[in-house]
Amino acid sequence: MQEVKSKSQPVTKHMVWKAWLGVKSNGESAGVDGMDLRSFEENLPDNLYKLWNRMASGSDFPSPLTAGWK
Repeated sequence: MQEVKSKSQPVTKHMVWKAWLGVKSNGESAGVDGMDLRSFEENLPDNLYKLWNRMASGSDFPSPLTAGWK
């Protein structure tokens, strides 16, 4: 039988927005896809919606980051 993953809490649009603000303020990359902040921000509403939709639907499970990872 295949293990089914589930989220420990709902993912809200507000949570995704706050995460974006944190990423932007730190000057980090937008994701493991290599897209830089400027490119991500060019279509910010759609990019954040797509990210939220994948996470909220359970089709995206981001890997936890390790301390000091860049």
